[in-house]
Amino acid sequence: MSGGAVLSLRHERLRRRAEMLARLRSFFAGRGFLEVETPTVDAEIIPELHIEPFAVGDASNQQALGFLQASPELHMKRLLCEGLPAIFQVTRSFRHGERGAIHNPEFTMVEWYRAGDDMAAGMTLLDELCQAVAGATAATRTSYAEAFRTHVAVDAHRATCEELAATARRLNTAVPEGIHADDRDEWLNLLLANVVEPQLGADRPEILYDYPGSQSALAVTATRADGTHVGERFELYWRGIELANGYHELTDAAALRARLEEVNRQRAADGRPALPLPEQLLAAMIDPGLPACSGCALGFDRLAMLACGADSIDDVMTFSW
Repeated sequence: MSGGAVLSLRHERLRRRAEMLARLRSFFAGRGFLEVETPTVDAEIIPELHIEPFAVGDASNQQALGFLQASPELHMKRLLCEGLPAIFQVTRSFRHGERGAIHNPEFTMVEWYRAGDDMAAGMTLLDELCQAVAGATAATRTSYAEAFRTHVAVDAHRATCEELAATARRLNTAVPEGIHADDRDEWLNLLLANVVEPQLGADRPEILYDYPGSQSALAVTATRADGTHVGERFELYWRGIELANGYHELTDAAALRARLEEVNRQRAADGRPALPLPEQLLAAMIDPGLPACSGCALGFDRLAMLACGADSIDDVMTFSW
């Protein structure tokens, strides 16, 4: 392909991306959502086990100012506590050390929350958005347990670490050095990433839901009729790529604090620094309180990549790192 043809294709994809953003804003406006903007840098952050934030400092006096936010979640939830019932945001988010065909350290995230929604309503809204913005067909819904039964032939909620390790060997899954042999979530994530995820959403978008409670720190937990303890978390996959992560949001400040403290303990055990807790959010969750709600975060660059038939998010970004 000539240089001119490459440039023309690039510009066409950028136009399609802009059209998708316009449809996205129209989608939310039609449902009564208010678009908001929240800080990109803050001294507080929501600690996550597998996400490393960028620290921001003042070069003139070596003073730390805070962190580039990996998500606008803590600020958007504070707005929900103030009484805004339905909000969305299109923002730049930052995650250290993530680079590849579907990763860039700086990327566009779309995040939204609506008071009164449970997990089912959250999944429906996500499905409708994907159809309206990307022209996708209606998504199928598959429980986490069902996905593991179908693609791995194992009971994800009850299998022991030894059984999960044996399953990884049976499926010729490469086991990374340093994996904690007694950590079920590490084995589940290994099988999910290497065996299950590549098969999700092959023909149409697919929403995975009812994750293990141990993998859903920010979600309401529930016990299903068969006794399975789950976190009411849902993720959208399309053509084997994860696009969105949502929760029936935890509203109990004390429970959230305990879960985030546990994340920091796990980070310390892995030799990584603990991160400051979102104290202003935790206080707002007590008074005036966080209403029952569902929230979701969508990687917009990935959605644009799939809608445009591109091979990398670089192809639908103006400039990547």
